[in-house]
Amino acid sequence: MRWAWAEVNLEAVAHNVRLIRDVVAPSVVWAVVKADAYGHGAVPVARAALSAGAEGLCVALVSEGIELRAAGLTAPILILSQSPSEEFDLVVAHQLTPTVYCRESIEALAQAAARAGQADYPVHLKIDTGMHRVGAAPEHGVELADAIAAHPQLELQGVFTHLALADQPDSASNGRQLALFNDVVDALIAAGHEPTLVHVANSAGALGIAASRRGLVRLGIAMYGAEPGPGVAALCTELRPALSLRAKVSFVKTVAAGEGISYGLRHVFADATTVATVPLGYADGVPRRLFDVGGEVLIGGVRRRIVGVVTMDQLMVDCGNDMVSVGDEVVLIGRQTHEALTDEIRAEEWAVRLGTIAYEILCGISRRIERHYP
Repeated sequence: MRWAWAEVNLEAVAHNVRLIRDVVAPSVVWAVVKADAYGHGAVPVARAALSAGAEGLCVALVSEGIELRAAGLTAPILILSQSPSEEFDLVVAHQLTPTVYCRESIEALAQAAARAGQADYPVHLKIDTGMHRVGAAPEHGVELADAIAAHPQLELQGVFTHLALADQPDSASNGRQLALFNDVVDALIAAGHEPTLVHVANSAGALGIAASRRGLVRLGIAMYGAEPGPGVAALCTELRPALSLRAKVSFVKTVAAGEGISYGLRHVFADATTVATVPLGYADGVPRRLFDVGGEVLIGGVRRRIVGVVTMDQLMVDCGNDMVSVGDEVVLIGRQTHEALTDEIRAEEWAVRLGTIAYEILCGISRRIERHYP
């Protein structure tokens, strides 16, 4: 077994789902498990989330939904973006819930449902209220709902939007987007459409913007125990990180004073130093420049600085004059307790150092790293 792995605590996932369910009630929770559940493993996480009370699942790709169906999961699965029309037969065959936001896709979806002998096949309509990524313009909401209703094969089950600044709850942008969306929903109802699932909130909205919760919330990053953003950090204290990234020391050597290390010899030792090699690198999701921004790991409950450029399969750690042995545990993300010492390195710490977000750190842990579910 490789001396580098990730541990995923499914009880932490379940805890986070239950916690958010209590916060957003009576809204229901659908668990976002796209991108292999943000690197945590889509099928195990989906099962844990559903067992903890999530009522549906959300993915980005048809193939992600098919993977969940192949594992025997029968809960509703929403595809969050409009799929290529060529995939609609697969969508219907696997009973996935599609998102649409243009007339051409509505027509193609109706044809796919007809081929499968389906009636009242559930569809969600996405409205772009200001993020300007995907979705129908607000003024086209009613006409697209009418187009869906014109086909007996389809039913407008849901309507939703996405907030661009949900992680900044006090931003005026959120109020503008919510007002636009509410106008669309009111117009749909006035036109005779009654979607049963109206949704806006992602994790940040669920935690920080009560008005965004509506009928359901799409629970993503908070389900994994990471903060959606600094604007809601104070609301995340009870979340439990679900993933830790661990390894074992694979080699120990002493590097003499004045010697450099790794590609480019960009770190030069002032004194003779014990260096531990850890057998994972940027191909596993440890950013190459983590050493440049003060990246650390835990060995023996003590923070140790990464030295030299992170290579594809390995990185090196400055252990000073301490005794370190091959086989010692290394924690890159997660908590370590050794004798009386306990410390924790979170994905958010990497994100701050690297100028990114915890989502990217977690999703970036590659499939070369085996996931364990202790």
